[in-house]
Parts: sequence; C-alpha cells; structure tokens
Amino acid sequence: MEEIFSTKNIVLYFIIINIIGFLIMYIDKRRAKKGKWRIQERTLFIVTALGGGIGTIAGMYTFRHKTQKVAFVIGFPLITILEIITVIYLKFF
Repeated sequence: MEEIFSTKNIVLYFIIINIIGFLIMYIDKRRAKKGKWRIQERTLFIVTALGGGIGTIAGMYTFRHKTQKVAFVIGFPLITILEIITVIYLKFF
C-alpha cells in the first residue's frame, strides 16, 4: 500500500491547491465585475494558508484582483514565504 504522505502525493496536493487558488481569484474577480455574491476574503486567505499561495498570488496579478488592498499584497506573499521557510526547516533540521 502506498504511503499517504509520499512525495508524489504532496506534490499533487500542492499542484491542486494552487490551481484552486488561481481559480478562486478568477471567480471572485468575475463576480466582482458582475456585482454578484463574492468569495469571502477569509476563504482566499485560508486557501493561501493551505499551500495555495503561488496560485492566489498568480491569480491576484493575472486578473488584477485585490492588488489595491495592502492585506493581500503583503499577506499572500508573507504567508507563502513563511510556509516555504517552515517546509525547508522541517525538511533539513
């Protein structure tokens, strides 16, 4: 039986969560333009904190969404950097 936390599964998880992060930024931007119900900002941060930082940051700048909000411009990269540092620390120390 394959181990749940194998390198393959971890990489697959990060690919999927970053695609989700990119897509929710697209969906929220589209809804904002149409004046429809929006995705909660908390949800955007949760997806980022779950490892989707690269996707949410890419979506933020691709769709020019939330780029005027300091909490997002600083928060998304900060969360992503802290996660990368944590992973490096756990892997090598």
